[in-house]
Amino acid sequence: MVRERKEIDDQYKWDLETLFSSDEEWEESFHQTSERIDNLKEFEGKLTDSASNLKQYLKLRNQIKKSIEEIRSYARKRYDEDTRRDKYQGMKSRAETLSSKFSSATSFFSPEIQDAGRERINQLIEQEQGLSKYRHFFDDLLRYKSHTRSQEVEHVLASLGDVLDAPDSSYESLMNADMEFPKVERPDGEEVEITQGNFTKLLKEDRKEFRQKVYREFYDQITSFENTIASNFEKNIKRNVKMAQIKNFDSARKASIFKSNIPVDVYDNLVETVESNLDALHDHLELKKEVLGQDELGPEDVYMPVSSSNSPEIEYDRAKEMVLEAVKPLGEGYHDKAEQGLNNGWVDVYENKGKRSGAYSSSTYRSSPYILMNYQDDVSSMYTLAHELGHSMHSHFSSKNQPFVYYGYSIFAAEVASTVNEALLTRHLLESDVSDRLKKHALSHHLENFRNTLYRQTMFAHFEQKAHSMVENGGALTSNVLDTEYSDLKQRYHKPVNLDERIEKEWMRIPHFYYNFYVYQYATGISAAETLVEKILEHGPEDYIEFLSKGSAEYPVDALKDAGVDMTSEEPVKMAIQTYKQQIEQARSKI
Repeated sequence: MVRERKEIDDQYKWDLETLFSSDEEWEESFHQTSERIDNLKEFEGKLTDSASNLKQYLKLRNQIKKSIEEIRSYARKRYDEDTRRDKYQGMKSRAETLSSKFSSATSFFSPEIQDAGRERINQLIEQEQGLSKYRHFFDDLLRYKSHTRSQEVEHVLASLGDVLDAPDSSYESLMNADMEFPKVERPDGEEVEITQGNFTKLLKEDRKEFRQKVYREFYDQITSFENTIASNFEKNIKRNVKMAQIKNFDSARKASIFKSNIPVDVYDNLVETVESNLDALHDHLELKKEVLGQDELGPEDVYMPVSSSNSPEIEYDRAKEMVLEAVKPLGEGYHDKAEQGLNNGWVDVYENKGKRSGAYSSSTYRSSPYILMNYQDDVSSMYTLAHELGHSMHSHFSSKNQPFVYYGYSIFAAEVASTVNEALLTRHLLESDVSDRLKKHALSHHLENFRNTLYRQTMFAHFEQKAHSMVENGGALTSNVLDTEYSDLKQRYHKPVNLDERIEKEWMRIPHFYYNFYVYQYATGISAAETLVEKILEHGPEDYIEFLSKGSAEYPVDALKDAGVDMTSEEPVKMAIQTYKQQIEQARSKI
């Protein structure tokens, strides 16, 4: 049974004191920051009159932005601990409103920089040495000139921040707090409640009849909300499309990838290359059918590993030890900091009632890089820990080596750091003195990582692009339309599987569709990571650590090129697919 949060030992909860020591301290910071925001408006209209003005504004802006990030982070994490608590839902809402107030108060900044032009900005940099660190930052702002509206329009858009986030917030509340999934009885008689957090774990149970029941009960429940979710999903897509149009972009996709200066060919090459090599995925699915000894594979069987039905039980503390051993090739500095963090309150480990599903890493410039987990004592959860630790260590190196303006990094870069850790964990387990059962599961998990991260996320990326294109062409996204579009893709990708009508509802349970062209970066991430791991093991971690340390001081495609991976070509994706094929053959011979 899922426990209440108070039943979990404090050593397995994150320590948020690097953000705020109490709710009262949060309130004090909230009010002080809210008052300071008004001071930013004093610079409006005279920002580039002098180098001194610009420097003072940026100093104040950065101070306030740091505080707002901490205010938002604390409120969000307290809310995520138990989404049923009205107090923290209210604090989260207030934090978002404060962020919108800040965005509104600073909405004049980009237009004034762009109106001043590159020549004037360069003059100001020459006059004030303290502005030199902002050169790339200014270059990026000037890149947006043709996509920036008048100050009045930008001000209005900035003030609508929390309103525009409504589809995402509504979806989270529905799936994590309001929707109640049924309980099912295991073959041993134990009753278990289906949750977003344990759904895929339950689909790895040994008995097919049990998996079928879990699968059917879950999708029957979520289908009862199909019109609500479809309407919310459509509003999410329409928001992205409308915002892209307002900003003078040809499409929502171009608007999204423009932020990190990602060429559209990177997205298209990924989809085309993966869909030209669906035979690898089909071969993996056929191997699953062979291992299970079934005449056909059903949708409830797709998550089954090719090793054996049930994962070895891996308690969190043991998983932590193995992950730390696995990252030793990344150097002593990486390993020791990771060990310190995992042992000192970075991670909120276990699932509890009302807790946000899934996992994430989240940091601010001055706080610890926290990790939310819903740890399930299995191999998959161990890999999730390695994955999220990759994000947190990326944040650590970035904030340690970059000024505040560059400490953040794009998702495109982030998904490389997380997947490198997963690949290192696989290699460590296959070469270590662990049980054959665990080694088989490590190999199986590596295959599942390719299936889930390279193929499944590319399928999601294709679906997301199709949904946006339909709206851009005047179409409506009803539940039936979305079901049909998703089902067509699912059938192509999962040709060896006997799919039923329930699986066409799978799009409804994917929260990342609310993140605006996010999912393709998982697939590019694993493609880059497989190449990087080979370079790390052969030549050492120096280039990779430098990549982690750059933050957003360089665009991610350029930073990866410096580390030895060219994502503008098809080669990293092709190499990842080739590795996948080789691993399938290795599994077929060993399992």
